[in-house]
Amino acid sequence: MNAMSSRKFIMFGLAPALLIYGLFVFVPVVWSAYYGFFNWSGFGDKQYIGLANYTEIIHDSTFWRSLKNNIIFVLAAVFGQVPIALALAVILHKNTWMQRFLRSAIFLPMVMSTVVIGMVWQYIYHPQIGILNFLLDAVGLSAWKLNWLSDSGIAIYSLIPPLIWSFVGLYLIIFSSALQNIPGEIHDAAELDGAIGWRRLAYISLPMIWTTVQVAIVLCISGSLKSFDLVYIMTRGGPAHATELLATYMYNSTFTSYRYGYGSAISTMIVLISLVLIGTSQWLTSRKSRSQ
Repeated sequence: MNAMSSRKFIMFGLAPALLIYGLFVFVPVVWSAYYGFFNWSGFGDKQYIGLANYTEIIHDSTFWRSLKNNIIFVLAAVFGQVPIALALAVILHKNTWMQRFLRSAIFLPMVMSTVVIGMVWQYIYHPQIGILNFLLDAVGLSAWKLNWLSDSGIAIYSLIPPLIWSFVGLYLIIFSSALQNIPGEIHDAAELDGAIGWRRLAYISLPMIWTTVQVAIVLCISGSLKSFDLVYIMTRGGPAHATELLATYMYNSTFTSYRYGYGSAISTMIVLISLVLIGTSQWLTSRKSRSQ
């Protein structure tokens, strides 16, 4: 099979997936951007208002608070999920039965319903019957007991542990697979040269899986910016928008306030912000890989 035939075969094989992706992802994004130029309640006629929705977004304090909370989520995901998952992948790298069991246990939240995860953490944080405040009582730190989800000053930070716990298993599996794909001869040669422990990780393993780390960072950013279900189950964006994210604000604006045009404009902003953050992360991580 020559190169031209091979390319045609590949394109023919990819065509169905690309068609489905275009219909269910690209087309809705374009339509959402289109509806952002209208004042529309979801029913009846649409009124073209140009950039009025986007101008309102710029002056909307709730939008900026939602963006700030989303940035907190992005940072928590990138600097929480990725390092923890990488450390666990290194620790649980061997294929013993205990390490296989631990990898499966850490991955378990990925197969659990987000509703279940949200309810579990709601009980953990419950001010009266929650295990967290109970443990603080037990160790004599009663003064540290708080209303974790109803205090506007700490509520957004209380959502970070369940966020990390929910997805760290995914990146653990990704990094474990990448580490297992490194040829054993490279590790043997590095050990002969005296590169053991953290030196082997820093100078051998990490550079060889750096492209995997880049993919994980992209997944973290995109996943954090569209976070919705966990926050909606646990706090519904409250109290007083303290845990409002861009996705929950878009949902509330669209389906609670019946401002479909404004909600569409917010969703378009989410896409643009995602592209900017992902592009920035790729630029920074590419500089890191070039410097190695």
